[in-house]
Amino acid sequence: MSSAVTIIKEIPLDGTKKGVISISKVDEPYGAGSDSVASIGISLSGDVKNPEWKVHLPMGNIDAVVEALQSLKV
Repeated sequence: MSSAVTIIKEIPLDGTKKGVISISKVDEPYGAGSDSVASIGISLSGDVKNPEWKVHLPMGNIDAVVEALQSLKV
């Protein structure tokens, strides 16, 4: 299984010295023909290619997730 990862943005992780949030697009994450996903990674060491935590979101769920996250700021 080989997938292509394109890092879109790196964001400094608030409250850490080296931590980073990485936003990536992963093509064929689960094998040939699987749909692309958005990947959000958290690395406390600043290693965006090997985050300690990550979540994959289907592209069709991005708008709803962004809306839910924005509602937390109220």
